[in-house]
Order: sequence, then C-alpha cells, then structure tokens
Amino acid sequence: MFDIYLLLGSNLGDRQACLALASDLIEIEIAEIQRKSAVYATAPWGKNDQPEFLNQVIFIRSSMQPQSVLEKIKLIENEIGRERVEKWGARCIDIDILLQSNLTVNEPDLIIPHPRMHERRFVLTPLNELIPNFRHPILDKTIYELYSQLQDNLAVSKIN
Repeated sequence: MFDIYLLLGSNLGDRQACLALASDLIEIEIAEIQRKSAVYATAPWGKNDQPEFLNQVIFIRSSMQPQSVLEKIKLIENEIGRERVEKWGARCIDIDILLQSNLTVNEPDLIIPHPRMHERRFVLTPLNELIPNFRHPILDKTIYELYSQLQDNLAVSKIN
C-alpha cells in the first residue's frame, strides 16, 4: 500500500462543491480518504490575473501504481469539467499527486514528488498541517523545514 497525498484546487464555479465532488470521486475511483487538510483560500500562482483558488490536501492509501493513479485523476478532472486551455489558467478542478510514499518517479507526464511543491506556499501550508515530519525523498528535508524556508509570500488563509 502506498501513502498518497493529493492536492485539490479550484478557482472557477462553486469551488467548495468542486473540491467536494473531487473528493467523492477519488473515494469511488481510487481509495477511501484517510485525512483531509483544512481548505485554504490562496492567491493564484504563476498567472495572477484570475480568481483566487481554494486548495486542500487529501491523504489516501492505495495499492495503485503512480501511472494508474494519474489516469484516474485525469478521468475525475474530465468528469468534473476540467478544460486544459492554458498553463496555470483558471480551472474548476486541478488534482496533483504530491507524494506517493517515498517513491520517486520521473516520466514525461508524471514527476513524483511534485517538482515544484517545495516552492509553493499553497501546497506546503496544507501539507504541513497533515505531515510536518515527513521527509521529502529527494530534498531530504521535512515538510516543516521546507515550509519554514519558503520564499513564496503569496496569500494563503484557512477558511475552514
């Protein structure tokens, strides 16, 4: 079994409903959710001229291999109505694999751990809530250490 941490994000439509629907579909298609972080309102990263996001990290356990998890995630995103129009553009749902146990994957369509997670406050804030002592398999620092060394100062605030 793998410990899998997924980042959910939404900045279009009913953002709370999109996160809830994504969680429901993840439980149906991949695995039962073990824990969830709070939901955070976050400034957009990479492309600033768009609405703020709601982000949440969820923790699941599954025996699925990383590529299978990615395939299920893409199906879920499509079912919810995700349209890939522009990089870092507005979207009703975005689901990223942040970590899958201590695995490292470097394939053209999938990199685990997520290659920019250590640079992003909107990722590390909810991840630090769940697993502050987890050691990043490549950077060899805990999530808390990465969080405390962040240079990203974009707004992230807990909403529930």
